[in-house]
Amino acid sequence: MKSRGPSGFRYSERLAEAGIEPSVGSVGDSYDNAMAESIIGLFKTEVIERQRWANLKAVEMATLTWQHWYKHKRPLQPIGDIPPAEAEAA
Repeated sequence: MKSRGPSGFRYSERLAEAGIEPSVGSVGDSYDNAMAESIIGLFKTEVIERQRWANLKAVEMATLTWQHWYKHKRPLQPIGDIPPAEAEAA
């Protein structure tokens, strides 16, 4: 495929070619995708690359544990160093 325009536009074109409805942003908007990639990179750095894994089950459990911490326990400085779930509940 010939490259045309920003990467978000190419991403949207590839989804359309594959018959997939985009679930991020508007057509040609890669901001949501960049956010997802940033979180995936953070997860890889903090969890996956820090140790050797015995099997897939161990990776799955580490993934669930990290996801729970990230969504419910992680202190977030912009909201007063409290977890996102606590801020939403308040």
